[in-house]
Amino acid sequence: MQQPLDSDVLVIGAGPAGLALAISLGQAGLSVIVLDAQSRTAMSAPADDGREIALTHDSVALLKRLGIWSRLAAHEVGVIRAAQVHDGGHARALLDFDTRCNGRGTDVLGWIVPNHALRRASYEAAHALPALRIVCNVQTSKVRTLPDHAEVFFDAMPSLTGECLRARLLVAADSRFSTMRRQLGIGADLHDFGRTMVVCRMQHAQPHGEVAHECFGYERTLAVLPLPGDASSIVLTADAGAAAERMALAPADFAALVQRQFRDRLGPMAMTSERHAYPLVASYAHRFRGMRSALIGDAAVGMHPVTAHGYNLGLQGVDSLAGLVLQAHRAGTDIGATPVLAAYEATHRRHTKPIYHGTNAVAKLYADNRVPIRLLRQLVLQAAQHCPPLKAAITRQLTGRGPSSSETTWGAATSPST
Repeated sequence: MQQPLDSDVLVIGAGPAGLALAISLGQAGLSVIVLDAQSRTAMSAPADDGREIALTHDSVALLKRLGIWSRLAAHEVGVIRAAQVHDGGHARALLDFDTRCNGRGTDVLGWIVPNHALRRASYEAAHALPALRIVCNVQTSKVRTLPDHAEVFFDAMPSLTGECLRARLLVAADSRFSTMRRQLGIGADLHDFGRTMVVCRMQHAQPHGEVAHECFGYERTLAVLPLPGDASSIVLTADAGAAAERMALAPADFAALVQRQFRDRLGPMAMTSERHAYPLVASYAHRFRGMRSALIGDAAVGMHPVTAHGYNLGLQGVDSLAGLVLQAHRAGTDIGATPVLAAYEATHRRHTKPIYHGTNAVAKLYADNRVPIRLLRQLVLQAAQHCPPLKAAITRQLTGRGPSSSETTWGAATSPST
């Protein structure tokens, strides 16, 4: 006799993407169980990891609908009103963006929020839903997908009874190095850029004017992203050896290095947080779904952070999958059926594949310091600057293109893993 199901949906991974999907489904009345290896304290009060997440209008609209945005404190939300791209030693920006051509009637390009604050707010919103159960400190040992349900086996835990949990649909949301993806038999292309991102926050003497800057130097890349007050998120990207040297510098020396590369635009700068280092590895799953299973967030697509598509694309995938699952649920059909998951995969692949490969191409272009490539970079930026239709199109992507779009093209401080 078949065992009863424990929930409609099982989500593996309680990061922002996994919790956003769980909330979206839970709000509509589906029963959802989220499993994660973290402790409840780590989820309810996550440590500051130095990362900042750039968000589009469409991403913020979704976070508002999910009840996440209202749980962020005012001092945790920064505004980006314009963006400038600098190349090499040029004093002025070769490419700039603002919202005059976006057609949305707003002077805000996007927002920026600390990763740990987003995780906390997501957990709080999920924890408040009766239809949603979060199980912590769980290590999954095996997964099995069958024609009519999926099963996740785990090591014995006091909070769980039996040896496994069963649901109509299983969703993996456990990072770009997803263990669940591997257990489902789904491979992924991993691209190690051989570079490391060093992040921290700094105070500065001059106001930033809520302008984000991306500085492509010939030895390293620097992003300076506006935070509330006279503070900015600093993202310095260099090869692994150089990044290790930057991590070892005294705080004052590191601040002086950033100040010099930024050509003193914000005056004297001083670190106000610890530095954190993250190796840059992108990933793209060979498939986004299997029998009774789907991948979302970084488990599906782990982006290079230079164009900030990561979490925004993750939310777009959440919105797509949730919409299709709820459509099936309201029609009284199987939420884990192949047509539902195939439609999600086709939609998310169409949105992510060109952006993933395009972003990797941009990252490689700006990591190559040969003289011909330097000239090519400058030509590309100058051509874009003097092509109003292209700038308008990019700006529309920055602010979001419609109710279901979560794409963006700016913000190097987005999280490398969600």
